[in-house]
Amino acid sequence: MIAKTSNLGYLKNFFSNIDSYITRAIYSSILKKPSSYHSMVRLARTYLSARTVRASLLVEGVKVPPILILGVTSSCNLSCKGCYAAATGTLAPCMKNKSLSLKEWEEIINQATELGVFGFIIAGGEPFLVQDVLSICTSFKDRIFAFFTNGTMLKTKDLKRLKKLHNAIIMVSIEGDQELTNQRRGHGVYEKAISLISSLNKNKIMSGVSITINKLNYRYWMQQKNLDDLISNGIKLAFFLEYVPVENDSTLMLSNEERKEFRDIILRYRRKNKILILHSPGDEELKGGCVSAGRSFAYITPRGDLTPCPVSNIATHNLKTSSLKEGLGSPLFSIIREQDYLLETENSPCALFSHKKEVDEILKKVNGYYTCS
Repeated sequence: MIAKTSNLGYLKNFFSNIDSYITRAIYSSILKKPSSYHSMVRLARTYLSARTVRASLLVEGVKVPPILILGVTSSCNLSCKGCYAAATGTLAPCMKNKSLSLKEWEEIINQATELGVFGFIIAGGEPFLVQDVLSICTSFKDRIFAFFTNGTMLKTKDLKRLKKLHNAIIMVSIEGDQELTNQRRGHGVYEKAISLISSLNKNKIMSGVSITINKLNYRYWMQQKNLDDLISNGIKLAFFLEYVPVENDSTLMLSNEERKEFRDIILRYRRKNKILILHSPGDEELKGGCVSAGRSFAYITPRGDLTPCPVSNIATHNLKTSSLKEGLGSPLFSIIREQDYLLETENSPCALFSHKKEVDEILKKVNGYYTCS
């Protein structure tokens, strides 16, 4: 049944209390797929109740982020140049065959929902190498799941299942055009990624793109037409993440001038486009710096280590033997949040990367460990 205009107006006002950019993206999605109306109302209500739960836990001294990033697998079918997962150990041999089972991930998600976590970013490796990974969306219908995929592993059965889900967003990673994408990700990857984006649009499945911005492609994305082409293909979200030189290769990192120039374009895009646009680290600077270590998100490795973010590889708790609440309340996380200087990016895209020496000293102080050692 098609939702009435009055109901859509109610939902738009409801979401306006949450985030204006989310409002525009969700509202336009419902207009395209009215059957998602009731699911979106449920998600909006859950968002507000989850926020209340997090506020009550903060009084107890536990800072719970609204989002958790789950590295559900250490396997990937690609070998992208400058891959964060490879550089920080997620895809290293020490992780092989040690990934948590889907049942264990569901237990962690259940703990997270009880603590007020609302959204989950499903990453890897390549998450669609995990058999039946979409079942978590069915198990937790009142939470949002964003799957970050290279776009080469989704099958027809996955698309059929996604058509029935209203709490899943498929984020397809690309670099730019065919040349830029295949140069970093491998021959033929661009064609598969664009084909998937078209299929997602055809099947009215919520989709977006994830783009690593560097010296090779930032000017490509400063051209409105290139974003418009993706918007016309149905994407509702674009996540621009500036390249972090995790392997000490800073040649691809934007200069301060280039970063400012790109940030100005992002702000212009937001004024003109009715999609949700995220930009890191630009958006983080508006929140007082780095939002890792539970400020806005935290990361869980394939084998269950709770770390401040996907680019870091430090931890004090593994969720096979500790609860999520214990981990989020750890001294490691609280020290990182409380030391203002650690939240400053120091003219780089990543604050923790910029303060590696200080972070290493904190890790020794709290008897922490490296997640792949």
